[in-house]
Amino acid sequence: MSQVVHKYKKAVSACRKVVYLSKKRVIGETEGCDKLLTLSTATSKMRMPIYQKLHARNGKGKRQRMKRGYFYSRKLHSLLGVIPLGFFMITHMVSNFSAFEGGLDSFQDKVALINGLPLVLVLEIFGIWLPLLYHGVYGLYIAYTARNNVGNFNYGRNFAFLMQRITGVITFIFVTWHVFETRVQIALGNLRSEDLGTHMNSIFANPFMLAFYVIGAVAASYHFANGLWAFFVSWGITVGPRSQKVFAKICMGLFVIMSVMFVLAIVGMRKEEFEAASAILASAKSVIG
Repeated sequence: MSQVVHKYKKAVSACRKVVYLSKKRVIGETEGCDKLLTLSTATSKMRMPIYQKLHARNGKGKRQRMKRGYFYSRKLHSLLGVIPLGFFMITHMVSNFSAFEGGLDSFQDKVALINGLPLVLVLEIFGIWLPLLYHGVYGLYIAYTARNNVGNFNYGRNFAFLMQRITGVITFIFVTWHVFETRVQIALGNLRSEDLGTHMNSIFANPFMLAFYVIGAVAASYHFANGLWAFFVSWGITVGPRSQKVFAKICMGLFVIMSVMFVLAIVGMRKEEFEAASAILASAKSVIG
């Protein structure tokens, strides 16, 4: 059908050119093109709605495919932020809190336990790094294209929406730097996993880095807690206004607990035993180097 229509339009275009040239006295005969052009003019009103419908149908299908792709991308982004990354964040918080609760030995035991898991590298790649890469990069795209209307509608959820985007950017920068300072250095052979506690103590000796880690930990805690609320809403778990309001309070309580535990973990890594171990490690490196 499309080939026939294309040939018909091509013939009409050629005949119009013949008529135009005949008027310029280049050729004197239109050779039956007048009849074809008359038929084209008479049927133009009949044909245009068909083309418009086909164009609208194609445009509608394209928009539906784009919306469907955007829908599944957002769902995957939401899911990865809770299932693997949320679980990783909670376990990371518990292991780090052991530095405050049990000191250097307890913290190193938790690190050794995690590193001793079977297929730990595979778990990190497919359970942490790839989901984190997708969630972080796509989250930056969402933050860039989001329309914030706090200035026009100063409601609580609008403010939470804005803070979710801001803390997402802060968390992405913070996590990227933290991974570079820890896992990347271990992979490059510049740091041993047994020396993570003393390494973090040396980082927290810098006031700027101390403030950076505190802000990053609090931002990550808020981003996860508020994202958990959005996950329950978007996946149809908390549907009614009452359940959403109750769960919002639970998530804010989770945010406070996580923030306090992360900050206390940082305080624990600044203890004297961490400082002493860090000094011993620094002196040993100076002797070896």
